[in-house]
Amino acid sequence: MEQPKGIDWTVIILTCQYKDSVEVFQRELEIRQKREQIPTRTLLLAVEDPEVHVGSGGATLNALLVVAEHLSARAGFTVVTSDVLHSAWILILHMGRDFPFDDCGRAFTCLPVENPQAPVEAVVCNLDCLLDIMSHRLGPGSPPGVWVCSTDMLLSVPPNPGISWDGFRGARVIALPGSTAYARNHGVYLTDSQGFVLDIYYQGTEAEIQRCARPDGRVPLVSGLVFFSVETAEHLLATHVSPPLDACTYMGLDSGARPVQLSLFFDILLCMARNVRREDFLVGQPPEMGQGDADIAGYRHGARAELWRELRDQPLTVAYVPDGSYNYMTNSASEFLHSLTFPGAPGAQVVHSQVEERQLLGAGSSVVSCLLEGPVQLGPGSVLQHCHLRGPIHIGTGCFVSGLDVAQSEALHGLELHDLVLQGHHVQLHGARSRAFTLVGRLDSWERQGTGTYLNMSWSQFFQKTGIRDWDLWDPDMPRIERCLLNARLFPVLHPSRALGPQDMLWMLDPQEAGSKALRAWRASWRLSWEQLQPCLDRAATLASRRHLFFRQALHKARHVLEARQDLSLRPLIQAAVREGCPGPLMATLDQVAAGVGDPGVAARALACVADVLGCMAEGQGGLRSGPAANPEWVRPFSYLECGDLARGVAALAEERDKWLSRPALLVRAARHYEGAGQILIRQAVMSAQHFVSSVPVELPAPGQWVVAECPARVDFSGGWSDTPPLAYELGGAVLGLAVRVNGRRPIGARARCIPEPELWLALGPRQDEMATKIVCGSLDDLQDYCQPHAPGALLKAAFICAGIVSVHSKLSLSTSSILAGAALAALQRAAGRAVGTEALIHAVLHLEQVLTTGGGWQDQVGGLMPGIKVGRSRPQLPLKVEVEEITVPAGFVQKLNDHLLLVYTGKTRLARNLLQDVLRSWYARLPAVVQNAHNLVRHTEECAEAFRQGSLPLLGQCLTSYWEQKKLMAPGCEPLAVRRMMDVLAPHVHGQSLAGAGGGGFLYLLTKEPRQKEALEAVLAKTEGLGNYSIHLVEVDTQGLSLQLLGD
Repeated sequence: MEQPKGIDWTVIILTCQYKDSVEVFQRELEIRQKREQIPTRTLLLAVEDPEVHVGSGGATLNALLVVAEHLSARAGFTVVTSDVLHSAWILILHMGRDFPFDDCGRAFTCLPVENPQAPVEAVVCNLDCLLDIMSHRLGPGSPPGVWVCSTDMLLSVPPNPGISWDGFRGARVIALPGSTAYARNHGVYLTDSQGFVLDIYYQGTEAEIQRCARPDGRVPLVSGLVFFSVETAEHLLATHVSPPLDACTYMGLDSGARPVQLSLFFDILLCMARNVRREDFLVGQPPEMGQGDADIAGYRHGARAELWRELRDQPLTVAYVPDGSYNYMTNSASEFLHSLTFPGAPGAQVVHSQVEERQLLGAGSSVVSCLLEGPVQLGPGSVLQHCHLRGPIHIGTGCFVSGLDVAQSEALHGLELHDLVLQGHHVQLHGARSRAFTLVGRLDSWERQGTGTYLNMSWSQFFQKTGIRDWDLWDPDMPRIERCLLNARLFPVLHPSRALGPQDMLWMLDPQEAGSKALRAWRASWRLSWEQLQPCLDRAATLASRRHLFFRQALHKARHVLEARQDLSLRPLIQAAVREGCPGPLMATLDQVAAGVGDPGVAARALACVADVLGCMAEGQGGLRSGPAANPEWVRPFSYLECGDLARGVAALAEERDKWLSRPALLVRAARHYEGAGQILIRQAVMSAQHFVSSVPVELPAPGQWVVAECPARVDFSGGWSDTPPLAYELGGAVLGLAVRVNGRRPIGARARCIPEPELWLALGPRQDEMATKIVCGSLDDLQDYCQPHAPGALLKAAFICAGIVSVHSKLSLSTSSILAGAALAALQRAAGRAVGTEALIHAVLHLEQVLTTGGGWQDQVGGLMPGIKVGRSRPQLPLKVEVEEITVPAGFVQKLNDHLLLVYTGKTRLARNLLQDVLRSWYARLPAVVQNAHNLVRHTEECAEAFRQGSLPLLGQCLTSYWEQKKLMAPGCEPLAVRRMMDVLAPHVHGQSLAGAGGGGFLYLLTKEPRQKEALEAVLAKTEGLGNYSIHLVEVDTQGLSLQLLGD
């Protein structure tokens, strides 16, 4: 389904806690802009919160100030002005707090989903899903203003949420449904019948929650989504200069103001709720803030008073989306695993991963961006992310494992993990980069209150089992009530004599096995608590490592897709490799596949993928992809391929390629030559059709006697393009065609006779025409241009190279060069004393067209050399063999068809070769729409054959109409505007119509609703302006096919 047009954001700003993460997340936004997830004109900003615990409200106010400052500077102002908000669509994304299951936070937590329609292949993070929801579902239709979106939740929103913006003013919250049980630990909105927010409850009482319930029993949850109109955003922005709210922004902090915490929902929005009274609001405290002293309370009182003064008169409404869903990403490992797995699913969800033994993955588990070699067993309900593992490894149920490389695989050998969270981290300690590993239990609590557990057991059990003591983890003067998992110094980050590994934590699972040596090593290491570890996390290295692993598994994927001949498109992967700066390894992998596979079909596709990489590197510059491919610098690699030496040919291509990477024009020319190399391999595959070419000797014609071959033209009713190599032998082709006479004549023919001179006399044009092109070839040098389709006499030169040396006189009316080639070959062979059967001739023409380098399929010669109505088919295999079935129609139907079939010359000429190159490029890229369309062409042919058997003109008209749509999808650009205008004019008078062959011009054939409509349609077209030099011709089915006769001089 086509992606609806998204909102054209003016600014997207991402707020984050840590100053050293700003540059990292700025780059992540820019990468998404390169992937076309974000409009190219959108200003991207990443900004740190003024203080680590500034609150969601303070982060919003600071982000709004930064945006206004940037837009003011862009507009030429020297001071911040809110005027710049009036024509801006702004999206503020809040990173939120640390997340125990992803070092880069909830926003960059990877999800087990793929976007098959994405132009650039990439792992999908929560941020990507939220961007898509905001850009394509919630944002469209909204007026200029400011959207605020948290990134700490998983959202689902229907494509059209049905939000009306008519007469909107103030602020609007988006609420998604939840159960009353879920609401007990969350925030809910109390609204009136008009959609105004009356109050906002957090962890409300049962009575309060019930007051919020909708008729279906569900409640509108606080869902982390807010929209501020320009007017309301201006009021909010005005508070940045008023103490104490100025302390929420970097300006206030830089001015020495004391920091203040502010909640977006329970400070800024709550003051706008209709039922909230001023005195209650001023003394209240948002739930995300801890208990503070009286001084802090007074400071917050002043902040709330300022918010009340500025925002109280702004209306706050709710947009409830009943078909959506909201899931806050808590610190519970069980809930996290549940959100990433698929209970009840029959198999595992494997996303952007290569798994050698997929049968070892448990039902409902998920694997994201991993490379699993050998036996890696994963239990039901477990999750693997960002891991390169080499078995044997057994990860049981209830586990989350992330960030491990192949070097750490050995530490897992011999273990069976259950209900554990094992993570590898990139850390930076005093400027030195290293790895650290953490291990916790699925049931462990990250809350500060309560007795707490570690590795799913009480602390006392843990101490008894491992020999670790409480003084190893906490300072003696820390009160016992404050001791918890968050501040326990459990995790080694530096060992005095060796690199750390998972074994430095895994020994705790079986201390008897590891003995006191592991305990001594653990005690000898510098250890940090989870809280202490967070500021040391190297998020740049983490994201770089993930990207590196993604491309490592992607190279395995590319190799597998090609070698297994899968109909999966590699173009999104190619786009990813080029846009993220690593096309070299991908091209090297494609080279290896092409050189080592031993299959010319797979090798040709691999070379076409290299051409795509080069074309993508040109970034739309450097000229058209289609063009000549005969530069002398490429002769050496081409000669190896012509000789069948794939390995040397591919190596020579790569060596030459390296000289053509410096600028777009050279990249495009190199891409053309790679496609040319692919054509050599296609040519070799198609030449296998020679296996089915045979002849028998017959008596030579008398001296001076002409051999005259005549053929009908052909029209294709279904299946065209499926006969084109390589589709003909990779997909398998099926084309339904008719042999037809035009204006009562068989318009295509050739004549040949032997002459006494040792020369070749060629003539092209109507018989007895003084303007006919005449060519004399006295030496082999005169034949060197036989492989250049535009060269005079190229087809005839290729014909006698394939069949012998004779003089040919030809006449040509329709642009069906394959039929002419068949006629020429038949005449040449007979003149040389050989008779060739029609089926053998079909295969001989395939060979000739490869020699000619036009690369055509087999439908023309089947359509014109074989009589009547028939289906030609080729199987998905080599050698390429074409089989023909005659279609039997009801008595009298052929005459009825003749009365309703017309041919219109459109006045537009075309050469199919560039269209052919475009189609082959799309097929080799396995673009999903093209692959599906190709399968439909073959299936549609059988349906069309059935319509002929039934003798139904309306059904055949539907076939033609569908067929033309399929042709346009296969070869965009094949319908000139003048032809479209002509077809529109003719549409009311016909059952169906299509351009013949590849389209682009030439002949249009019609199936009229009424019989014998030539004069009537001439009158219709005569009244239409701008059609050019067209003509209408009578058509009738030919029941003879190719004919040969001998004539005197």
